[in-house]
Amino acid sequence: MTKTLQVGGMTCGHCVHAVTKALEGVPGVERASVDLAGGRASVEGEADPQALVRALVDEGYEAQVTA
Repeated sequence: MTKTLQVGGMTCGHCVHAVTKALEGVPGVERASVDLAGGRASVEGEADPQALVRALVDEGYEAQVTA
């Protein structure tokens, strides 16, 4: 299952790396891809949506699940 998140606060390649690493650290995530220009992240797997949001907020980003 794929989930899409809107991510606020990303400004550079380091942010993309940090967001990817944070999402891939959530149990159930198989793969995460981040679109800096679009401010979105897609996550494949069976992770809890709220755990995904928490992981990004803990890294200092704004996040919400959109799909």
